[in-house]
Amino acid sequence: MNRTHVGDDVIAIGDSLIRFLEREVAPLEDANRQLLASERTIYDENGYFVEEVAALRRTVRMRSAEQGFYTMFGPEEIGGGGLGPVAAVYLNALLAEVAGPGRVLVHPVIVPSPFTNGLSPVLTSLGEDQRQQFLPGLASGDKTLCFALSEPDAGSDVFAMKSRAVRDGDDWVLTGTKQWITNGPYADYVMVFAVTDPDLATQRKGGITGFFVETASAGFSVVSTIPVMGHLGAEIGILSFDGVRVPDVQRLGEPGQGLKVAMNGVNTGRLGLSATCIGLARWALNQALDYAKVRKTFGKPIAEHQAVQILLAESALDIYSAETMLLDCATKLESGVRSIAETSMVKLHCTEAANRVFDRCIQVHGGMGLTNELRLEEGYRFTRSMRIPDGTSEIQRRTIARELLASGVNF
Repeated sequence: MNRTHVGDDVIAIGDSLIRFLEREVAPLEDANRQLLASERTIYDENGYFVEEVAALRRTVRMRSAEQGFYTMFGPEEIGGGGLGPVAAVYLNALLAEVAGPGRVLVHPVIVPSPFTNGLSPVLTSLGEDQRQQFLPGLASGDKTLCFALSEPDAGSDVFAMKSRAVRDGDDWVLTGTKQWITNGPYADYVMVFAVTDPDLATQRKGGITGFFVETASAGFSVVSTIPVMGHLGAEIGILSFDGVRVPDVQRLGEPGQGLKVAMNGVNTGRLGLSATCIGLARWALNQALDYAKVRKTFGKPIAEHQAVQILLAESALDIYSAETMLLDCATKLESGVRSIAETSMVKLHCTEAANRVFDRCIQVHGGMGLTNELRLEEGYRFTRSMRIPDGTSEIQRRTIARELLASGVNF
């Protein structure tokens, strides 16, 4: 990503991050090349990471934490580095561009999403005693976390959730099923949300409460992983809560205010996801440019064919416009400017633009672009899938339209 609008301190962190990738992660990948070469060896027959891969990911997490990368976007009040949206955009894009797609020891192991691991902004709603108990393990990478809001019948429409939590003395009794939960099959802790006031929830006026749950609790289980888009295994899964008792002191925020808690940091998280997509798109375009210069047809490099030039040019156009939107929105968020429409525009445009870029770059490579060897198809599948989580493209369009109708063109 262009460094023009990024401070020297963030650029220096980015340079250190890439050195970490080269010095710490690449040697582990080289030493375990046979294990990591195929999803048939990465995952077991049930779609879970095999123990050796899970151990390698833990090693990378903890080394990243030692260097400060793993927690650099976490809020300062809970021990994180406190880096803001501009840094998040730049660093996520840089890591994706340099690493490329399909590296299970990189994404999202070195730098986690604010909703799947590490020092999530949601954890600022946890009580002080519980912070002291649980956060050190999360900050070190020794323990992992997941964010459980979605359900089989409640994705974009969160008030349709069926999970319930009922107060019983000093505890809450939690029952329900959560689906599409990133890191759910592997997490030590879950930030889970359930209806605690059905009347308010029916009126869409609240009534949902968040809880911090230990996955070792009686009644908790992982139903399965959910492999998607040609994968043999997954980081995402289905979680079951069957009468899980949660101490009230592990409640996240005030009763009935769970959606406010859940949305803490959502804008920065969406920008980080968008930045990763555009970083991968840059990687793909670089692959296509290199290939177009050396692959010859009809006696000349395909880079000299206008049809190929159009594919390359349109990809550059998508990337440049996306990066400009990303940095502009990140700057507004960092300045405290209300940027709901802009954030939705960014998430929508970046994910769809990256998917278009990968499609074109595969086309430039012809038959080679379809092979697993070049990792383009892996990036294509990833960017296609990112048009759904953290708010589908359709939900983003709805949000944009509602903001326009309420406030006019203020961006």
